[in-house]
Amino acid sequence: MMRQYELVERVRRYNTDTNEALLNRAYVYAMKAHGTQKRASGDPYFSHPLEVAAILTGLRVDDATIVAALLHDTIEDTATTRGEIDELFGPDIGSLVEGLTKIKKLDLVSKQAAQAENLRKLLLAIAEDVRVLLVKLADRLHNMRTLRYVPDAKRNRVAEETLEIYAPLAARMGMQSVREELEELAFRQLSPDACHTIVSRLEASRERHTKAIADIEQQLTKKLADNGITAEVTGREKRPYSIWRKMERKTIGFEQLSDLIGFRVIVDELAECYRTLGIVHTTWPMVPGRFKDYISTPKQNGYRSLHTTVVGPGRQRVELQIRTRQMQEIAEYGIAAHALYKDGTNAYERLSTDSQAYGWLRRTIELLAEGDSPEEFLEHTKLELFHDQVFCFTPKGRLIALPRRATPIDFAYAVHTDVGDTAVGCKIDGKIAPMVTELQNGSEVEIITSAGSRPPAAWESLVITGKARAAIRRATRAAIRAQYAGLGRKLVERAFERAAKPFEEPRLVASLHRLARTSLEDALAAVGRGEVRANDVVKAVYPDWTEDVSAPQQQRRQPAATEAGWFALSRARSLKFKVPGAEAVSPVGPAIPIRGINGDLPVRFAPECGAVPGDRIVGILTPGEGITIYPIQSPALKAFDDEPERWLDVRWDIDSDDQQRFPARLKLTSLNEPGSLAQIAQVIGERDGNIDNVRMSRRSPDFTEVTIDIEVHDLKHLNAIIADLRTKSVVSSVERYNG
Repeated sequence: MMRQYELVERVRRYNTDTNEALLNRAYVYAMKAHGTQKRASGDPYFSHPLEVAAILTGLRVDDATIVAALLHDTIEDTATTRGEIDELFGPDIGSLVEGLTKIKKLDLVSKQAAQAENLRKLLLAIAEDVRVLLVKLADRLHNMRTLRYVPDAKRNRVAEETLEIYAPLAARMGMQSVREELEELAFRQLSPDACHTIVSRLEASRERHTKAIADIEQQLTKKLADNGITAEVTGREKRPYSIWRKMERKTIGFEQLSDLIGFRVIVDELAECYRTLGIVHTTWPMVPGRFKDYISTPKQNGYRSLHTTVVGPGRQRVELQIRTRQMQEIAEYGIAAHALYKDGTNAYERLSTDSQAYGWLRRTIELLAEGDSPEEFLEHTKLELFHDQVFCFTPKGRLIALPRRATPIDFAYAVHTDVGDTAVGCKIDGKIAPMVTELQNGSEVEIITSAGSRPPAAWESLVITGKARAAIRRATRAAIRAQYAGLGRKLVERAFERAAKPFEEPRLVASLHRLARTSLEDALAAVGRGEVRANDVVKAVYPDWTEDVSAPQQQRRQPAATEAGWFALSRARSLKFKVPGAEAVSPVGPAIPIRGINGDLPVRFAPECGAVPGDRIVGILTPGEGITIYPIQSPALKAFDDEPERWLDVRWDIDSDDQQRFPARLKLTSLNEPGSLAQIAQVIGERDGNIDNVRMSRRSPDFTEVTIDIEVHDLKHLNAIIADLRTKSVVSSVERYNG
């Protein structure tokens, strides 16, 4: 176990101004607080926080973080209180320890909803002070190193949590060495057979790899020196987990891997990175498509380097990373490398504003306020954690970093939510392209917008980023809500008209408490969804008004015999006939205009028969679904005879220039001979009809019954298709099916 002076000496190596008294006081306090407690391995419990502090000295963190590491289990596992830590070590360290105590209680591999909420809490704790994350990662690293002492039932859960949450977090914070070790330890636990196989294969080829590494190190170092560049060239085998991920991603075997060794070239100056790249590419042939410049376009975690793959000695593929010493420091230590300890705590305040990695974390936290559910937040965060990146530009040169396989839709939402919501098209490198095009590094993307448009719900399944997915869901929900509110407004206005009461929005807003609603739109949407009756809204505004309950809603004002031009049928209350030349006045107010399924009302057509402009139609209000439109001759309407409150007067409101199509169903009996279906389809196609579905059943050896769902512009168009079908010799009979 590390002694006091050894810990102080480790910190002094990188921070000559360290507060020795503070470190010593924390060391002694933690040791006494944990007393005789033991870990599962049998070691004194204090050895764990001490090892965590030792790991953090390797990351060169400040004194407060080291002290927090020594004390991070005291509140949870001893009698120590937050107040005692504040009094002895100051509120800054007390806040760090309390944040770590909260994180320790989280279970990040529980059921999805609980996991999502716990991940929220984890990131919120980290967002308050990034040093909480540094200590937590070091704590998890030591726990993974001693995982063999943990009970079997718990090992896989800890390893899974490490691989799903902590390793990706370390990667996002740029802490590559911590990430790699966490991944290797978790891989060894979760896939021991796969790990053993890869390690065995690497050992079998180690002699060959060792020779190749030595040869290339020597050749490249000499080549660079001959060109006046002093460089540190080091090579190593790829890690087993990295190899395993590549095998899974590309679905290939170990024998098919050609780049098992990689080299890192460290130079002094930025310009030497590009000079080194030129020397490498003129010495060995480059593998096309394998060059990446993360210096001019750094990763979001601040990582900068040149990556290339060449065909080296012995025709073996070799990966190279070329960077300066400063870049190497950031690659290894990530956010910890950004802090300047000579400035004390100000370093971490500056880190919060300067670090790209911490910027990602802040943006993720901002989504906490936007997310509609913990599950959506979990989905977004995991997408952001696991995806590699592609870099694209706006026409003005702004760099946008996106996950691999991102589309222009993702790009639009990354620019701004309003841009995504109004996007209707895009140009990639100056050319019109589909919105589902997979973006490539370096592409210039211009988003074409249209005011008033909204994203199709289908986009949700096409996007990659959580931000885009959440925004599309919100826009879809808002559009549906607006549709229901529009329908609700029409129903409420008609209810007020039937009650002979004026519809005044201010009076309705003042009465919302009687409807248990908080806004006018909420109340109207509830009516549109069928959750609140329109008459209940009238009653809320005019409490003295009495609803006539002696007759069904549609019959409360039956037209008298003297009313000009109208009579009603008892079985179909919305079926009205107009006497030629007479002016019609509906007894239940104006009919609701129907434009189609893409209009401003939640409308769908009866699944068994559909309806087309020209049909006399009736609407049935279905709670939670809106209006279902039926032709008045549909037998399905009999099912609603006892629910008159659901019947709505509706009318077509179709622009003559509108090319929208509407559903209808045909029943045919055709001769059972080759080519009969082709002739039927040809007739429909020549008449500009669209076949949506076809079902066939053989009723006899000579005849086949065919059911065709088609889409037409109106009743005239449908009748023309039926007439043409009847002229075909292969068609015995054809009728429209009404359900």
